[in-house]
Formats: sequence, C-alpha cells, structure tokens
Amino acid sequence: MDFRLPPREPPPELAALLPAGLDPALATAAATAWATAPFLKGLMRSRSALLATLAADGPERALEAALHSIDHDEPALAVRLRRARGDVALLVALADLAGLWPLEKVTAALSDFADLALDRAVAAALSERGAPNRGLAVLALGKLGSRELNYSSDVDLILIHEPDLLPCRPGEEPDEAAVRIARRAVALIADPMADGYVARVDLRLRPASEITPMSLSAAAAEHYYQSSAETWERLAFVRARAAAGDPALGEEFLGRIRPFVWRQSLDYTAVRDIGALSLRIRDHWSAGQMPGPGYDLKRGRGGIREVEFFAQIHQLLWGGRDASLRPRATLDALAALAAAGRIEDGEAEQLGASYRALRTLEHRLQMRADAQTHEVPKLAAEREQVALLSGATGWAAVERALVAVITPVAASYDRLITAAAPDPTPMPADHGRWLKTHYPGLATILAPLIAGWRGGKVRALKSPPAMAAFERLLPALVAGIAAAAEPKRAAARLDSFFHQLPAAAQFLALLEANPRLVALLGTLLGVAPSLADALARTPALFDVMLGPEAFEPLPPAEALAAELARLVEGQPFETMLDRVRRWTGERRFQLGAQLVEGRASPLAVAASLADLADAALAVVVPAVTAAMVEAHGIVPGAEPVVLALGRYGGGSLTHASDLDLIYLHTQPTGSLSVGVKPISASLWLNRWAQRLTTALSVPTAHGELYEVDTRLRPWGAKGPLATSIESFARYHAGEAEGWEHMALQRARPVAGAAAAQAAAAAAVQTILRRPRDRAEVLAWARQMRADIATAKPGQGAFDVKLAPGGLVDLEFIVHALQLLTPSALDPDMASGIERLAAAGALSRAQADGLSASLRLLTGWLVLLRLVAPGPALAGGFSHAVEALIAKTFGQPDFAAACAELTLARNRVRLAWEELFRNHTGES
Repeated sequence: MDFRLPPREPPPELAALLPAGLDPALATAAATAWATAPFLKGLMRSRSALLATLAADGPERALEAALHSIDHDEPALAVRLRRARGDVALLVALADLAGLWPLEKVTAALSDFADLALDRAVAAALSERGAPNRGLAVLALGKLGSRELNYSSDVDLILIHEPDLLPCRPGEEPDEAAVRIARRAVALIADPMADGYVARVDLRLRPASEITPMSLSAAAAEHYYQSSAETWERLAFVRARAAAGDPALGEEFLGRIRPFVWRQSLDYTAVRDIGALSLRIRDHWSAGQMPGPGYDLKRGRGGIREVEFFAQIHQLLWGGRDASLRPRATLDALAALAAAGRIEDGEAEQLGASYRALRTLEHRLQMRADAQTHEVPKLAAEREQVALLSGATGWAAVERALVAVITPVAASYDRLITAAAPDPTPMPADHGRWLKTHYPGLATILAPLIAGWRGGKVRALKSPPAMAAFERLLPALVAGIAAAAEPKRAAARLDSFFHQLPAAAQFLALLEANPRLVALLGTLLGVAPSLADALARTPALFDVMLGPEAFEPLPPAEALAAELARLVEGQPFETMLDRVRRWTGERRFQLGAQLVEGRASPLAVAASLADLADAALAVVVPAVTAAMVEAHGIVPGAEPVVLALGRYGGGSLTHASDLDLIYLHTQPTGSLSVGVKPISASLWLNRWAQRLTTALSVPTAHGELYEVDTRLRPWGAKGPLATSIESFARYHAGEAEGWEHMALQRARPVAGAAAAQAAAAAAVQTILRRPRDRAEVLAWARQMRADIATAKPGQGAFDVKLAPGGLVDLEFIVHALQLLTPSALDPDMASGIERLAAAGALSRAQADGLSASLRLLTGWLVLLRLVAPGPALAGGFSHAVEALIAKTFGQPDFAAACAELTLARNRVRLAWEELFRNHTGES
C-alpha cells in the first residue's frame, strides 16, 4: 500500500471554499475527503479561515495557530478545546492524505494536541481553586504515551497526585480534592457538547480501577506497582510518560517504578503471559481475525497490536539490561531492537512496513466519520470510500494488499509466542518405567531424584507456575543429563542445583524459551561446579548467554568501562555498587561459559578478566572519591591512585584471583580537607582507601566483587592503607626488602587521574631501574623461592603455580633478570621475556622455551581454577574434566596434554638451574 491519491478536481461547492494558491496535493486531498469522508466534509464547510491559513502558510504553521488558540484562562475553554480539536483533525487529515506528512508526524501532531489539551484542562481545574498547575500529574499510556495517537483514539491515562501539594477547600481531604480536580479536568476533555468532545478518556489502566478513585496518591500507586501489579501492567508502562499537569511529579513517579517495568533479569514468564493475553484477544475478537469485511486492524491476527506486542515483549526481555531498547514508539523500538541484534534487520523492516500500512489504513477508517473503529466496514459502499481514501481503485485491491501486510506479522508473532511456550511430550507420572525405556542406564539414579523433585521436596519447585514449567521442561532436562560427559555426576549436581535455587519459575521459563541453554547447563553441571553454583544462587546470570554476542570476545577495558558507566549513570552509591557487582558477575560467568564450551582460549579469558577488573575500578574509584568529597570536601593537591600488582598488574587473572592493590596519592598541599565537615588529609585519604576496599570486597545480595589484598603496600599490614607517592619512593629506596622490589615488577596504575597515574608509574620505574648487584638479586630470588616452598608447598603435579617448574619458578626467573636488565621491565611477563631476549639476558632459544611454558602453564592455571578449584587439584579429575583439558589444549587425549605440561615444567626447571647453577640451596 502506498496510499498515494490520484489527482481529483474539487466539486464546485468545495472549490468555492478552497482558497487560491492551495498546494495541488492538498487540493486533491480535500476533494477526496469531500467525496468520501462526511466528518472531514463538515469540517471544511465551517473552517474557511483555517483553509486560508493552510494555503498561505502550509500545514505546520496552520497547526501551530490551532494549538495556540487554546487559552485556559478564558471561561469558554471547553468550547475552545473542541473547536481546536476540529481544526487539528482537519489539518492533520489533509496533510496525511496529501502525502506531505509521514505516519510519525501525523501521530505526533495528534498526540501533541492531546497533551496540550490535557495540560490546559488540569491547569483550569486547579486555577478554579486559585492554585498553580502542580500536585496532579497525568501519565499517558498506550498510543498517547508513545506519541502514536490515531484520529479517534481514546486516551489511556493514569492520574496521580501528591497530597501535600493539592489545594483543599474547607473540610476537604487531599484525596477528595484530587478526585474533584480530576473529575473537572476529565469533563473539560471528554464531556460531549455541541462541537463534540476533545478526546475520549479511559482511566481503566489505573491500579485496581474497579475500586480505586480517579486519581491515586503517588505513594499508593507506587506501592501497588512494586507489590501487586501484573505482567500486562508492566507492558502498559513500556510506553508511559508524564504528558500533562505536574511534569516533575510524573517523571519522579515513573522513575520510582522503573524497576517494576524494566527488570534486570530476563523474564520469559512475561512472554507466556503476554502470548496468552494475545490469544485471548484473538478468541474474543474471533469475527475480526481474517482479512475481509469486519477484519479488525488492531486486534486481528497479524494486526497492529501484534506488531506492538512483538516489539514490547522484546523490550521487556532486554530493556532492563539495555536502556537503548526503551523507545516508546513502536517503529523506534523495532529499529533499536534490530540495531542491538535482538531481532533480525529484515524482520524489523518488514514489521515496520506492515505497521505503517496498518496504521495508515486505520486512519482512513476513522477519518471518514470520526469513528472509534478499527474494523473494515461491512457495507460495500463504505469499503469503497475507504479504498478511495487509500488511493486504490477499489476495495479488492486494498484487501489483496492487506493480506500481504498482515501475513508476515502473524508469522513473526506466532513464532515468538510459540517459542516462549513449547509443548514437549510430557513425562508420564510413572517416570520409572519411562526412564527404563528411554534411559535405562540412568533409571536407577534419576528415578528417586525425579520423585523428590515432583514430590515437593525442593522449595523452588513448590509453586504451581514453577512445577508446571518444570514438568514441561523435564524431558529436555533428562536428555541434557544423558548427553553430559558424566551423566550420574551431572544428575547429582542438578539435584543440588535445584535445592540452591531461590525460585525456579522464571529460570525454567528461560530454559524453555532457549533450549540451547539446557545443553549449556548440562556442561556446567558436568565440568564447572563453581559456575553451576553461581547460577543456582543467581539464575539471572544465564541472561547474558542469550545475546548474539554471548560467545564473542569481550571488548577491551576502555569499551567495557564505558558500557558499565552508562549502566550506573545517575545511580545512588549503593545501587551503583550492586549494578557493578551484577554486571561484573555476568561477564565473568560469560567468560567461564566460553572457556568450558571451547569458544575462547584460557589466555584470552585471563586478559578479559583483567579488563573487567579495570572497568570495575574505572567506575567504582571515581564514585568512592565523589562520596568522600560530598562528605568531607576535597584534599587540595592529593589525587588518589590505585596500583595493581601480581597477576592483576600483569593483566592476566583467573576466576579465583584476588586483586593485589596499593593505594597511593600525590602529596596534599594542606593538612585538612576543604568542605562542610573537614577532616585531616591523612584521615581523608585512608578513609578513601578503606571505603574503596570495602566497596570492592564486601558481599551484598549480588555477591562480592573481588577479594582485595593490600599487604604489598609499604610496611605491610603495619603501614597506612594510603601512602603518598613520595613516601612510597622513599620506602623503596631505603627500607624495602628485595622481595618487595620483585613484586613491583608487575606494578601497573589502574585508576586515578592521568597525571597522578603517570607520577606513580614514574616512581615505580625509578625504584626498579636502580643499579643492582647480580649476586645479591639472585640470592634474594633463591631465598624467597625457598621460603615460599616451605610455607606453601605444591599440591601435586597439577599445581601449575607452586609445584617445581611451575609459574612461581618462572616468575622468579623473569623478574630476577628484569631487575638486572632495566630495559626489559614490563608488567606483562610475555613482553618481559621478549625484552630480555632483545637485551641479550636470554638466548632466543631460552626465550622461546620460557614463552611457550608461560602460555601453557597460564592456560592450565586459568582452566583449573574454574573446573577444579581448591582441593580438587590434589584428588585428580573427572573424565569430563580430563576431556575438557585435552580439548582446550588441542591434544588427542588427557595423557598427551599431561605430557605437554611436563615438558613445559621441565623447560622452566632447566632455565632455573642455568640461572642459579653457581649458587646452592635452590628450592
């Protein structure tokens, strides 16, 4: 449908009304409307001045004049509103029919008039009490909320008020006053008069509309939405905005209920609820489901509402995690979803084209007689009028085009709601016999577990929705267990998983809607119990695996920091910390899943884990600083810096790594902070350090962010948490022990002002570049390694960190040589080895061997910290873990992977012996 009108000459009566110089397209539109739309014909007969303005200035200026004609101070406001409504209806219809305005401009013009009329009505109702326009807000939902109003839409409103701001008459309670003010404002808009009405007002979307008053206090409404609201009400608020009255009150209220609408965890139960609602609508309007006379453009199969629901369902799923997916308008929402990769570009374009056509045809139905209708007329003569308004030669052409428009919409929407509610073959009540038939090898272990799951022994499965979802998913879960590398172990872990789940309905709905996650869950249960345990505690972690980027490499630290900053922008401190924890936890889970699925290498995961920590600190550190400034002002001259050491400093973390941090700062220029509650500069800086440590490490409902180790600071646990860069330099120049200089090899500034970071880095370089005695350095290294071996002996052949030939030996070799070769200093050990080779401190063969060993040992460490944490190292591995290790390192079997590991360790031991061959007492 292109809706272009063929040229038409105005009949004599209309020609006498149309001013000279009218745009030919507008003249054709007027002639077509005169012949086919009685409502518009009547308006043209009574608005010669408006038509003159239209001819002289164009539709935009004519619309401005119509809007400016409304003045709530005049006693005839109701009349003026209705007169203006007729002006707007005629102007918009002619600009639409003439093809001068696209759909978005048409609906925006109608919506802007409705906003203005509502605002004038509320202001008038308040001014009758001698009060300004404040204390009562009009929230627009539906098409007015998204500024997509049609010609004859009713306006879906919720009225809220702030009792303390409303004017009350003697003996009148604020809530009573609110109802009277609301009733007066609505009457100014909706009561029929000689000139009709301004808009039909629908207040049924308000909380418990059958028993609540026209206007609710903001506090009462908020309580309802945070405690009792249903899924369809979340859907309604996707398009909500403060449209009239007190905008500050309205926006504040919408901000407070935002968590109700935009949930951080994916809720596929909402998809099922909305799908069921849409099917009930199809059943209720069954007569209008198929194209032809009586077809309902709004509620029919493939109609307007299904495009809107399609967009809004995806928005509810993903918008809580991505604010860019929250546009109110349907076309904007489809474009945003496609840009984010949540729907296919082609599908978004097709749905958008269908939506435009359906909305435009809907307007043609309504402008004929100002009727609130969405149905194709049942009378042939009326259908022909609609066809002429649509630029077609007859209704048959319109109907053919309509079939082509609604068919792809119905297909897309059916796929969506079917995917959210699959109907697998259920497992019979006698699951024991069924298991013996389908999975005889697992029947013995699974039969009692399923009996327990079905028998109410698992708290998370006790609710009817959870159990219903569980029954639908049970065959797939059993199939996933059977496909696991070690099914019996996976079954036992699934039982433990269910017992840890706080609630199961949403999680199981998520699995139903995304069957590939069942397989991933089986993998995690089989080889990564730490990830499975984390998922049981926080089922929303699985959400991150649904995006198209789930198995793609994470972006670099700068991009991650920018993403996280957008997520926490404007949030209070504690909310910010929760969001950082949740976001970081999700990305860590994503990296773990990539690793066990073989979609990312251990070294890439290690680097990304360090990037995540950088991003978290880039957001948390400024927030902690801002909180300290708010409480105690600034410390002139003092800029805090965070120095990373250890694996974090080297940019290579595991899932079990803590963060080795040193807190430094530039020298204060005064002894006190400058603010409302000044404190000593020293106290301010140490409180800042303590608060940062707490922010990073204290567990909350979303878990802990990182364990933090600050023992590498000057004077260790006896020293202050925060030290000036000057004191830090003096300490390392005169008091530090050799091992402390070894630790500084991987020091890297990770947070703080750029100049302060540069000063800290320069201080570290000055310390490390001092001339050193070779024998003394090697003696340090040998003694320190012996001390570590005594305090923390290796835990067997697979302790790739502490056992002989492991990473600790390799680190001592490299760091000792770097202290003796300042040109080779680099926090990244791989780069350090290359620099040592370039400086002649290592031969090319030695460097290549150590580099290969570093890669392999680090890879083993990263993988084992995930799949065999803690005591599992000493007890050997399951067959599933052995298979994963072989696959990860590209070996045909576990024995071959172990042989390669032995070779790497032997290379390290040989390098150790070569470096210390003139010394005795190696570890």
